Amino acid sequence: MIELRRATPDDAAAVARIWYPGWCDAHLGNVPRRLVDARPEESFEPRALEHVGETTVATVNGEVAGFVMVVGDEVEQVYVSSDHRGSGVAQALLAAAEQEVAANGHSRAWLAVVAGNVRARRFYERQGWADEGLFDHRAPYPDGPIPVPAHRYTKPVRGNPVS
Repeated sequence: MIELRRATPDDAAAVARIWYPGWCDAHLGNVPRRLVDARPEESFEPRALEHVGETTVATVNGEVAGFVMVVGDEVEQVYVSSDHRGSGVAQALLAAAEQEVAANGHSRAWLAVVAGNVRARRFYERQGWADEGLFDHRAPYPDGPIPVPAHRYTKPVRGNPVS
C-alpha cells in the first residue's frame, strides 16, 4: 500500500538515494556536460535536505519509494526508486503534486522534462499533461542558472487541496 506524507529532515538520505540514480537515468546524455558536472552524487543529500519543506514522499511498507517536490505552480522533481517503478507510486505522487499546486492557489501546474527523456515524457502525457514545446529550462546553480533544453508540460489543476 502506498502512503504519502510530507518529508522530514530524516528522509533526506533516502530521497538522495532515489534522486541521484533517477537523475542519472533521465539526464545523462540529455543535458549539457556543465550540468552533469554541477550535480555530483554528494550534492543530492544536501539538496534534498534544503528542499524538505517542499517535498512529499511516498512510502511502501515503511520504506521511501519515491518523492515529489513542488514550488508554487511548478512540479520540480518527481522520482521513484527503480524497485517501485510501474507500481503506481509515480501516479500517486503526481496526483498529490497537482493537488498541492491547486492548494498553492494556481489553476495550472507545469514541469520541465529534458528533451531526451522520452520515458518520462510518455508518462506525463498518459497522466493528462500537455507538451507545450521546447524551452530553455534554467537549472539552478550557485554560479548562475544553467540553460537546459527541455519540454514544458502543463496541466489544469483544481479540486480539494491537501493539507
